[in-house]
Amino acid sequence: MDTFLHRLPKIELHLHIEGTMQPELIFSLAERNNIALPYASIDELKAAYEFKNLQSFLDLYYQNMQVLLSEQDFYDLTWDYFSRVASEQLIHAEIFFDPQAHLARGVDIGTQLAGISRACQDAQQRYGITSAIILSFLRDMSEASALETLEAALPYREHFIGVGLDSAELGNPPAKFRRVFEKAKALGLRLVAHAGEEGPHDYISEALDELNVERIDHGVQCITSPQLTERLAREQIPLTVCPLSNIYLKVFGTLQESTIAHMLDAGLKVTLNSDDPAYFGGYMNNNFDAVQQAFGWTPAIWEQLTRNAIEASFADDARKQQMNDILDLYLNNTSKS
Repeated sequence: MDTFLHRLPKIELHLHIEGTMQPELIFSLAERNNIALPYASIDELKAAYEFKNLQSFLDLYYQNMQVLLSEQDFYDLTWDYFSRVASEQLIHAEIFFDPQAHLARGVDIGTQLAGISRACQDAQQRYGITSAIILSFLRDMSEASALETLEAALPYREHFIGVGLDSAELGNPPAKFRRVFEKAKALGLRLVAHAGEEGPHDYISEALDELNVERIDHGVQCITSPQLTERLAREQIPLTVCPLSNIYLKVFGTLQESTIAHMLDAGLKVTLNSDDPAYFGGYMNNNFDAVQQAFGWTPAIWEQLTRNAIEASFADDARKQQMNDILDLYLNNTSKS
């Protein structure tokens, strides 16, 4: 199964590009930009990756972002991600970025998008990986700030496909951002939101009803509400679950204790993703390995998870067909060997 999973074509729909920044790259960019880090060595920085909850992670996450200043910095960050996941058979990625965290440091949103977008284009040319960029609002900031950020991004509309909602969930319900999501929808942007990770299942319902999102990021608390679970199954709302992230942030004690298997049993459209792989134990293969060790799933379940991700992606119909064809070819060759 290890070989089967490692060679399985992969689609990643929940990936924060700032969360792919490896310690080595943090130190390299700090040196380039003459930024003093509060860590004496890479090992000392890695030792800080022991998180009590989501907020303890976010504190370090935003601190490390300070090394991202130029278009080349954002390019190098994004290219490093693609160069790592190409060997894991990634064929499509939809990438979050947090513009407000960089705007607060005086980094223009055009600079951010130019670097990320250029790396996405190069990854398609070199590796055949298609991608899309999703602008995420920080939910612990105001809706006014989110609206200002959306306005600032509009001159670069060709570089991003949708908007999302992330950062500190508790105490920041989705309805807080109703107006900015209404505006994004009117502009034709795709809509997603983090909900039901640490926050209650009510946040999932609120994201669907108040923000009209098309996908729920995380959503693992849905299983605590039979009514919501039935709705998600009936409407086939995609959920971008991040297994290792849930463990590293203490959402669950172990993967066996997680709700992933229950979600699948309930007929939910689950997809598996890495979230912030530099902080949470690795990329797609690491997540797949951990889940397989926990649940011992059959190849048929892994096929369904991959089909779910293809269908849930914001790729156009032609690309979705290509991805299904790539998966079909892989499964046919595997069955013959």
